[in-house]
Amino acid sequence: MAVESAMGDQLVRVVALLGAAVVMVPLFRRLGLGSVLGYLAAGLLIGPFGLGWFSDPQAILHVAELGVVMFLFVIGLEMRPSHLWSLRGEIFGLGSLQIGTCIAVLTAVALLFGLPGKAAFIGAAGFVLTSTAIVMQLLSERGDIALPRGQKIVSILLFEDLLIVPLLALVAFMSPLPDTAGDGRWLGVLTAIAALAGLVAAGIWLLNPLFRLLAAAKAREVMTAAALLVVLGSALLMDVGGLSMAMGAFLAGVLLSESTFRHQLEADIEPFRGILLGLFFLAVGMALDLRVVASNAGLILSLVAALMLAKGLCIYAVARVMRSPHGEALDRAVLMAQGGEFAFVLFAAAAATGVIDARTNANLTAVVVLSMAFTPLVVLAVRRLLPDRSGPSMEGIDEAQGLSGSVLIIGFGRFGQVMSQSLLARDVDVTIIDTDIEMIRSAGEFGFKVYYGDGTRLDVLHACGADKARAIAVCIDDRAAANRIVELCRGEFSRARLLVRAFDREHALELVALGVDYHIRETFESAVLFGRAALEELGVDADEAQSVSEEVRRLDAERFTLEVAAGDVRAGRPLIIGNTAPATPTPFTTPRRESQRLDRADGRAEATDA
Repeated sequence: MAVESAMGDQLVRVVALLGAAVVMVPLFRRLGLGSVLGYLAAGLLIGPFGLGWFSDPQAILHVAELGVVMFLFVIGLEMRPSHLWSLRGEIFGLGSLQIGTCIAVLTAVALLFGLPGKAAFIGAAGFVLTSTAIVMQLLSERGDIALPRGQKIVSILLFEDLLIVPLLALVAFMSPLPDTAGDGRWLGVLTAIAALAGLVAAGIWLLNPLFRLLAAAKAREVMTAAALLVVLGSALLMDVGGLSMAMGAFLAGVLLSESTFRHQLEADIEPFRGILLGLFFLAVGMALDLRVVASNAGLILSLVAALMLAKGLCIYAVARVMRSPHGEALDRAVLMAQGGEFAFVLFAAAAATGVIDARTNANLTAVVVLSMAFTPLVVLAVRRLLPDRSGPSMEGIDEAQGLSGSVLIIGFGRFGQVMSQSLLARDVDVTIIDTDIEMIRSAGEFGFKVYYGDGTRLDVLHACGADKARAIAVCIDDRAAANRIVELCRGEFSRARLLVRAFDREHALELVALGVDYHIRETFESAVLFGRAALEELGVDADEAQSVSEEVRRLDAERFTLEVAAGDVRAGRPLIIGNTAPATPTPFTTPRRESQRLDRADGRAEATDA
């Protein structure tokens, strides 16, 4: 009975955790405050300083750190070694500059608040270690992780994960307690190196053969178990080596990033990652000791504000020095202005070795937890009060001004790039404009000069020389914008021939009504050629396949003519070659001979028109 009672108590706690998350997170998202703040509020509500349903948040926090571990494993799966190597400048250059600047400034701030020298340095170093869980969650909700600005933030977070190891070693060096470790420190360094080497070796030579073997067994649940084994095993190996568990999982993900099982692993880990990451935020909310905050409210709240402001200003200044645009620098400063989960580890180690006392540890921990809780609110406030009007950086981008050319190409995506080749092959003088800055930069690397310009604006069209152009090619994939450009060009530049990319059949009808000189549906010709290739692969003679393709084009043209005349996309329906029996069958090709009636009473056949 006692065992059953204990199990019942544990089940009640699990239900309480899930219930608090299910109620608070949707509520906070509905209020526009984000899921992170919802989890933190739920943890505070049911924790030892709220309703008191849980008395040991540190135990939950330790288990919930697996959510951060799995998050970094998924991030690692998206980063191939070549991509990670391309980020080495951001990881070690930008990361070290930001960390060094922030530690120096935050130490000075802590000293101004009266903390002793060692405590000030430990507090600053812990606060510099940004919360990977909160920043990654906010980036994930916005869909920014894969963007260049998101990749810079990820790089800095990776450097901070690496930094925890030398910081812990520095704490041991600063300890006033007698050194009884002796050669144990060197043994720890060797253990860390061995653990790292073992993980890399396993990733290169063992993991892929293992997953191939399990895939051949066709046991889905075993694949899921293997995915969890890889994540937790790599984290355990790094923990034994005295390194960051999250860093171990990240490296395992990187080593598997080029595996054919990458997407399967990500799908298997995703449910566990989400639940455990939410549990981590709940545990952080529980860890906020309201008694410590109440007894030192002035000092703690002042430290939170001062440290977050100072760290944000340092991050912004470093970003601007490294030539990031204002909007990107401000966004990075706001997202990374808080302390993180590794600060708890650092503060606990410092307290255990006598570098800081228990009261300072409690105060600094409360400062970090409050900074994590305030971050979603600060992000929301800055987004509403100081919207980023700077837009993407225009560095190295030329705007359309005083241009001229025989052909004006509007839009230089995949369609425009292929279309331009015929003109450039005949040395036609072309002017190309687009609004995608990243694409403009990328096109420059391949030998194209593309100007920044919005073709839906009449002043931009004049600046591009549309009044002098012999032809205007509209190659954008925005249906409404294309129609707007056509209307402007028909009214202002009637001498130019107007060629337009149509989105679909309905859009083509609209373009005909607007009076364009030529249009083509963006997928029509490639689909016809694809069908021709399919026939040839099935053994149909090449000439016959070509004849069938021409017949498909002819029927489509007749159908479109009927639709234009009727103003209805359904008017040409009888000309569609369907895969059910139509009332009047339409042959693919013209019959090679006349059909014969076989029902004459005298038994003679009679010729009819097919």
